[in-house]
Amino acid sequence: MNKQTDTIALVGRIFIAVLFLLSGLGKPAAPAATQAYISAMGLPMPVLAYFGSMAVELIGSVLLIVGFRVRAVSVGMAVFTLLTALFFHRNFANQNQMIHFFKNIAITGGLFQIAAFGAGRFVIDRLFDRTDAPSDAAHRAAQ
Repeated sequence: MNKQTDTIALVGRIFIAVLFLLSGLGKPAAPAATQAYISAMGLPMPVLAYFGSMAVELIGSVLLIVGFRVRAVSVGMAVFTLLTALFFHRNFANQNQMIHFFKNIAITGGLFQIAAFGAGRFVIDRLFDRTDAPSDAAHRAAQ
């Protein structure tokens, strides 16, 4: 990657993360309604699912933005997003649900792209020399 593609990778991570961040921040506004929706979809332990989904969305989005263990976080969030599509947006008779289903599939694809190709240079992992972050030597070789 070069500086331009590293910048694009950062912007892409931020754009995807903002979706999760806003969703996670919005959940406390209507906890009972969210838990009732989870329960209506037939999922067990709606309170636990509510707090779990809020944690995934808030923590995962922040980790994506700052660039901490981005490949692992992306895979985890991709699985979460795919499960959300399958459990909550499977009523294709409702056009709105179908749109949300395919939106989630597209987001899952973007998260898998991040997992496959990395987060670029602008990551906090570089401060800790983590394996998720590309090494300086790899960057110099790629340029």
